[in-house]
Amino acid sequence: MDTADLGLPVDVPSTALFTDRYELTMLQAALRAGTADRRSVFEVFTRRLPEGRRYGVVAGTGRVLDAVENFRFDGGVLDFLAQYRIVDEPTLAWLADFRFRGDIWGYPEGEVYFPGSPVMRVEGTFAEAVLLETVILSILNHDSAVAAAASRMSVAAGGRPLIEMGARRTHELAAVAAARAAYVGGFATTSDLAAGFRYNIPTVGTSAHAFTLLHDSERDAFTAQVDSLGSDTTLLVDTFDVAHAVRTAVEIAGQELGAVRIDSGDLLLLAHRVRQQLDDLGAKGTKIVVTSDLDEYAIASLAAAPVDAYGVGTRLVTGSGHPTCSMVYKLVARAESGAPDAPLVPVAKKSMGAKTSIGGRKWAARRLDADGVAEAEVVGSGPVPEALAERTLLVELVRGGRVVAREPLDAARDRHAAARAGLPLSATQLSQGDPVLPTEYSQA
Repeated sequence: MDTADLGLPVDVPSTALFTDRYELTMLQAALRAGTADRRSVFEVFTRRLPEGRRYGVVAGTGRVLDAVENFRFDGGVLDFLAQYRIVDEPTLAWLADFRFRGDIWGYPEGEVYFPGSPVMRVEGTFAEAVLLETVILSILNHDSAVAAAASRMSVAAGGRPLIEMGARRTHELAAVAAARAAYVGGFATTSDLAAGFRYNIPTVGTSAHAFTLLHDSERDAFTAQVDSLGSDTTLLVDTFDVAHAVRTAVEIAGQELGAVRIDSGDLLLLAHRVRQQLDDLGAKGTKIVVTSDLDEYAIASLAAAPVDAYGVGTRLVTGSGHPTCSMVYKLVARAESGAPDAPLVPVAKKSMGAKTSIGGRKWAARRLDADGVAEAEVVGSGPVPEALAERTLLVELVRGGRVVAREPLDAARDRHAAARAGLPLSATQLSQGDPVLPTEYSQA
């Protein structure tokens, strides 16, 4: 079942106020100046990747499409804008009828990106396109940061399953978005039921230390859990003494015990000891799950340990030290006038610092070497060179205000795995380094 269109409680009725005030003041001034209807092209990109990252991951595209559809100024929103005199009456009247009727192109969700990649392109009148800036950036910056962290952790895990469990470490709605982005980046399951309800992500969870402490003994707690959930459950074994708990767990659940979880201590040492103990007790099929403030580096350090799955929370939902991708939303072209057939002219901010941008409506393609491995991200304006025509990256997402590219979340997850596999092997290194692909510019 696809729940994307059900309007579930984790959604809000309108995304129109998920914006900065200056979007509306610019709209008001443009309406008064007669420039609001000029055809415009905005692009989302980042000037650099977070320090040490070799590639970025596009995530949140599906949520952007939902946000654009829900960008409506209903009566309550208009009353708020009027009460605080945020915009004038003509602008309120314009907003009352607002629907985005433009076009959106972008990298498909799960694709990788690099500095300068036009991750998303929004085309329409200046008035309708400028209003979407803040909500698009807030979604893409957050979700792409989490997905990039998830991707690195997935690489470090070497095929072992990863469990997203960060709901208690972030805002309740951000937790749902983070679980979604983590799934795109390679996580297998989430502990967050809202994410499971909203996006069909598989959910997992058994018990915490509180459940053990509730009972008169650890044995009583394990017995209660096995009686309720069956012998295939996961028992938490580090509340008191790990070795004693493992022995008790196997006595109660038998050799068919599903898994044990270790949440503290020297995870490398404990994993080896617990594996040996489980094998000696005949529970050779019982898995070991480790949690406790893991990140990609901690996961990599456990590569040689007999660990079967990892649970990750805080570091994942905060982007593992990089909670944003620093994406920006810039006007790169606009019509010479408000006439429908007026030609587009490139525009760009001039800056003495690092905030320069390149004007013009752009395409992007990924060039491959003779072995079929990506070797460069090529970004250009004008016609696409014939040699790159089959390697272009942007796809149509919205046409004339109508979403045309909704897809199951698993499609984005599979796409990311394929895109990452197509990069040079150095992309998966956790050590500091430059982007694994250079960005080349080809201007007409």
